[in-house]
Amino acid sequence: MSNKAKGSRVERELLSLLTENGWRCVRVAGSGVNDLSPCDLMAGKLGKKGHTIEVKSSKKNSIYITKGQIEDFILFSNMIGLTPVIALRFNYEGWLFIDPEQLENSGKNWVISLEKARKEGKRFSQFFE
Repeated sequence: MSNKAKGSRVERELLSLLTENGWRCVRVAGSGVNDLSPCDLMAGKLGKKGHTIEVKSSKKNSIYITKGQIEDFILFSNMIGLTPVIALRFNYEGWLFIDPEQLENSGKNWVISLEKARKEGKRFSQFFE
């Protein structure tokens, strides 16, 4: 399975989880394909703050995201008035959700380790309820 197919599968998994929990959610067309799609998902629920969501998954112990991608993601989120969140899916770990400010600077990229995500990230029910 290609990386693109794996990414799409994980995005659809989170979309289903959000929908099952009463959120309205859409996948952004072209996400991950070009620089014109600044997020993977957008979600909203009556009485809750809406979110733009960048979905990242890995079988490794760290996830790297380019600085440009995060800058575009935050700018887009601010422009449309939604709260940016990064959804992390490490193998055998389940979903963890972090604020982009929790990423660490690795020089060329932003990075989050599994250890830090476990310590500082929130589970689905903590973040979305």
